[in-house]
Amino acid sequence: MSSPTGPASGLPVRMPRPRQPGRHRRPEPLVAPEGAPALVLAVPGAPGAASRGLADEVVSIARSELPGLDARIGYLDGDDTDYPTLSSVLTGAAEERTARYEQARAAGAEVKEPDGPVAVVVPLLAGPDSALLRQVRQAVMDSRVAAELTDVLGPHPLLAEALHVRLSEAGLARADRARLFTVATAADGIILASVGGEEAVQAAGITGMLLAARLAVPVMAAALDEEGAITSVAEQLRSSGSQQLALAPYLIGPEIDSALLAAAAEEAGCATAEALGAYPAIGKLALAKYTTALGIAPPQQQGTPVR
Repeated sequence: MSSPTGPASGLPVRMPRPRQPGRHRRPEPLVAPEGAPALVLAVPGAPGAASRGLADEVVSIARSELPGLDARIGYLDGDDTDYPTLSSVLTGAAEERTARYEQARAAGAEVKEPDGPVAVVVPLLAGPDSALLRQVRQAVMDSRVAAELTDVLGPHPLLAEALHVRLSEAGLARADRARLFTVATAADGIILASVGGEEAVQAAGITGMLLAARLAVPVMAAALDEEGAITSVAEQLRSSGSQQLALAPYLIGPEIDSALLAAAAEEAGCATAEALGAYPAIGKLALAKYTTALGIAPPQQQGTPVR
């Protein structure tokens, strides 16, 4: 039996584990600073249930990496009913911050008047797309809110990892780095499909080099929004010896009509993998853009080996 002062004699006593000293001790978990700006994910394309689910998953990943994060979603083509526009989300964040300050003052608290950006806007784009980024900037201007706009998510090694996983899920690439077993349908040439013109193709090419190193097969980038570009790159790969081609979308998903992707793959005569979607790296990269903009240390981000 236990006594009021502790367990009875002979019973084990659980002692608190002491903190590990020195440089090998576990770091304290990072949390969002009090009063930090909101992370607002700018979602391109026609809104719908699919894009909402994807965006919800991305911000959920970001919140899990940074507890206390105020993460919101604004749609470039929203309707302010079911899908709030980016401009209205920014306006709402500003109004809420002002209301919190005024309530604190009314309660007699000594609080500093809020300053700095109300939000950090992160475009949900793997690569640059000047037309969509102009739309994001215009929405920020229309809101008349102090907000900081980050760059797009790529290029980044984590996106090469995500592309590898999507290809392996479609049976178009070996899932292991060591290539210890064969996949009968594995592609021997990859077309990395982007949107946004030549700038986007060049950015995709950087991630493509990382993907080529992972798969040990040639990877070439091409623009989905340039007529004949996918077919032209497919012909180049075949002329250099590749016979079994795969199309890997260097896209999150909402920024492109899926029918365009399917049509390009059919025209080029190759199989296609799924878009990057809500792969965990997407949420982590969105958070990294946010923390970098605020100058706070992001959670450690490392590529996960594909098994």
